[in-house]
Amino acid sequence: MLFRQLFDRESSTYTYLIADLDTQEAILIDPVLEQVERDLQLLTELNLTLRYCLETHVHADHITGTGMLRQKTNCLGIVPANAAIECAEHQIKDGEVFKLESIIIKAIATPGHTTSHMAYLINGKRLLTGDALLIRGCGRTDFQGGDAGTLYDSVTKKLFTLPDDTLVYPSHDYRGYTVSTIGEEKNWNPRFVGRTRQDFIDFMNNLNLPEPKKMMEALPANKTCGQILTVKQ
Repeated sequence: MLFRQLFDRESSTYTYLIADLDTQEAILIDPVLEQVERDLQLLTELNLTLRYCLETHVHADHITGTGMLRQKTNCLGIVPANAAIECAEHQIKDGEVFKLESIIIKAIATPGHTTSHMAYLINGKRLLTGDALLIRGCGRTDFQGGDAGTLYDSVTKKLFTLPDDTLVYPSHDYRGYTVSTIGEEKNWNPRFVGRTRQDFIDFMNNLNLPEPKKMMEALPANKTCGQILTVKQ
C-alpha cells in the first residue's frame, strides 16, 4: 500500500493519498481545491488512477477539491452519511467497510466537531481522524451543529478504545506535527487528559475562537462537492 501525507499551507490541511500498488488505483481523502493540480501531477508521476475522493466532513476552512477532481478524472465522491451533500455518489455509514483491493477502510462515526463526521481506519493500522482528534488537540465545536459533549464521547469512547499503537493522522495541524498514536493522545492530549466530560464541555464552550476565514465561501461550496456558487447581481 502506498500512503502519502500532503499539506496545504494556507488552510493547514492534510490531504491523504492512498493507493493499491498492484492495481495502481488510488483514493484521496480531504482534497483541497487549490491543490488539485499538485495532486493530479503526483498521480501522474506515480502512474496512479484516482478512483475515489473521500471526505471526513463538510469543511469550513477550505473548499474541497472533489468536484474538480471528478471532472478531470471521473473519480467518485464519498461523504459521511447525513452530511446533506446530494452531489456525492455515495454516503458512507458508521461501521461500513469500504475496500479497494488491498486497502480496507472502516468508517467510524465521530460527530461533535460537526453533526456528520467520520474517522477512517485504514487496514487496521492508520486512523484518519479528520477534525475530531488532532495531535495534542481537537476540532472546535461552536458551529455546524457541533457539540462538545458529543465530541468528548466520540473521542474517548470510539477512538481512544483502539489499540495504543494505532497511528493518528489528522486533517489539520497548526504546529508542524505530522503523526501521533492513540496511546500518545490518551496520555498527552491536553484537551482530554485529566478532564471530565463536563470539564471538557466547559473548556470548549469558552474558547471564543474567530470564525474560519473562508467559512462563508467554503460551507456552501462544499455542500455542492466544491462547486463555487455565485450570486447574479
